[in-house]
Amino acid sequence: MLGVIGGTGLNQVEGVEIIETRSLSTPWGQPSAPALRLRWAQGECWFLPRHGEGHTLAPHRINYRANIHALRLLGVRRVLAVAAVGGIASSPVPGDLALVEDLIDYTWGRAHSFADGLAGPLQHIEFAPPFDPAWRAQVADCATRCGVPLVTDAVLGVTQGPRLETAAEIRRLAKDGCTLVGMTTMPEAALAKEAGLSYATLAVVVNPAAGTTDGSIHAAIEASLGAGMAQVHRVLEALVGATDQA
Repeated sequence: MLGVIGGTGLNQVEGVEIIETRSLSTPWGQPSAPALRLRWAQGECWFLPRHGEGHTLAPHRINYRANIHALRLLGVRRVLAVAAVGGIASSPVPGDLALVEDLIDYTWGRAHSFADGLAGPLQHIEFAPPFDPAWRAQVADCATRCGVPLVTDAVLGVTQGPRLETAAEIRRLAKDGCTLVGMTTMPEAALAKEAGLSYATLAVVVNPAAGTTDGSIHAAIEASLGAGMAQVHRVLEALVGATDQA
């Protein structure tokens, strides 16, 4: 079963049938929201809004461990995480989709592992690459078949949030090699790896990062979020059908 984690702009999925709602408890507390089992296109998937119902949870307050554990309990083995991000480099630009290839983690104070001394043995997971190559290839193939172009060589800098970054911070991220900036892929990706789940991040570029252009960042987000999420819906529809038949 495919699990979809929705971020900003994808807090709910419209135009699909909800066939089950599951509220789960985990050893790490409650997930962000009840998981929804959706019938979509030719298949089904589980959907979990990362920021909770009504988009209320800040990135550093999300219970990432509970979310990943809950998806695993539901039988999910492949996860597509959707995230709204800012563009640092000249490409990709707002409105583009990126299947993130690598990341740099700048977050702090988040629970980054299931190995907390209370449950299970300590794991030193391999995290290069952080995203499952075979799963990324399947996502990219579905995007190609439904005519949605993807940037596939993006490097995502994951910052603490919830505030946006300063221009100086963006210059630092650019020097480090980041082409995108977001707030939620870590520790989500690492926890998925620990849990044995195939994980990929489909990023929607919704604004130029601070200091890279003139104008209001929030205005840029409003202008490009809807169009970008429409492209995400096309990819998800193709992916759900393909995954259900796999």
